[in-house]
Amino acid sequence: MKNKILITGSTGFVGKRLVSLLLEDPAIDLRLLVRSLPKLSHPLGDYAVLPDFSAIHAQHPALDTVQIVIHLASRVHIMNDNDPDPLEAFRRVNVGHTLQLARSAAAAGVERFVFVSSVKVNGEGTSVGQAYRESDRPGPVDPYGISKMEAEEGLKVIAAQTGMQVVIVRPVLVYGPGVKANFESMMKWLRKGVPLPFGSLNNKRSLVALDNLVSFIKLCAEHPAAANQTFLISDGHDVSTTELLQKLGDALHRSARLLPVPVWLLSTGAILLGKRSLSQRLCGSLQVDIGKARSLLAWEPVVTVDEGLKKTADYFLNEQAK
Repeated sequence: MKNKILITGSTGFVGKRLVSLLLEDPAIDLRLLVRSLPKLSHPLGDYAVLPDFSAIHAQHPALDTVQIVIHLASRVHIMNDNDPDPLEAFRRVNVGHTLQLARSAAAAGVERFVFVSSVKVNGEGTSVGQAYRESDRPGPVDPYGISKMEAEEGLKVIAAQTGMQVVIVRPVLVYGPGVKANFESMMKWLRKGVPLPFGSLNNKRSLVALDNLVSFIKLCAEHPAAANQTFLISDGHDVSTTELLQKLGDALHRSARLLPVPVWLLSTGAILLGKRSLSQRLCGSLQVDIGKARSLLAWEPVVTVDEGLKKTADYFLNEQAK
C-alpha cells in the first residue's frame, strides 16, 4: 500500500527538488497543495488548489486519505521588509496558517506532520566550535525566527492533544541548483573576477546542499524514530567564508580573488554602511551539530560540500550561457 503524502510549497526552491525525489519512489503517492495550478504542459502529481491555506478544514478534499503532510510553504525571510508590522505578517502566515493546516490534518486522520522550520529558531550565530544543538534553549532574534519558533511550539501542543506525530526540521542556509539571493550574487562576483575583501576569515559556517536537505526530509517522513523529534541539519562539514569562496571559485573554473582585509575593518565598514546583519553572515560563525540525525535516524549526507557546490555552479553556468 502506498503512502499518500501532501506537500505544501511544492513549487519553491526546496519543494521542486523534494517532489522530484519523492516521485522516484513507487511506494509514495503525492498530492501537492498549491495556491494556483503551475503553468506546466504536463503537471506532475495530484494537485489540490487552495488560494488561501487558512481556509483548509478537516473535510477538505486535499486531506482525503493523506497519511503524511510535509509543510514547506511559509513567508520567507526578507532582507529589507517594508511591512509596517513584520512580526504580525510573519505570524499570520508562518504561525496561523501552519497551525490551521496542522489542526485540520490531525482532525482528518493524518498520522505525521513534517514541518520545515529554520536554524533561526536557535539564533543568529555561534562561537567557533560551539555548535547549536536541538536541546539548546531557542534564541530567535528577528520576526522570521520568532514566527518559526511559535509555530514549532503550537505544533507540539497539537501533537500532544491529538496524537498526530510532528517532526521539526531546522535547516541552515540551503544552496543548490537555482539558488538565489546572496549565494547567486557571490557566484556572479566570482565569475566576473571581482576582487572580494574576504581573504582572512577564520569563521565557520554550516551549510546544507539541496540534495542533502530533501533526502533528510524524506527520511523524516518515513522513519519511525523521527516521530515528535526536532532536528538540525547541515552537510556535516563546516567552512569559513574564505574557504567557501575558494571552493565556489574552483567549481566555477575561476580563481577567487580574495583580499586579506582584517575582520575588524570589514565589520566596522559594514556597520557604517548599515549592513551589520550582512557582516554577521559573512564574517561571523554559525555551526550546527547533526549528531542527532546521524545517531537516531542513521542519516548521512548524500553529497559532499564540494559535490553540492559543483552542482550549484554547473547549473548557474548553464543558465548564464543561455
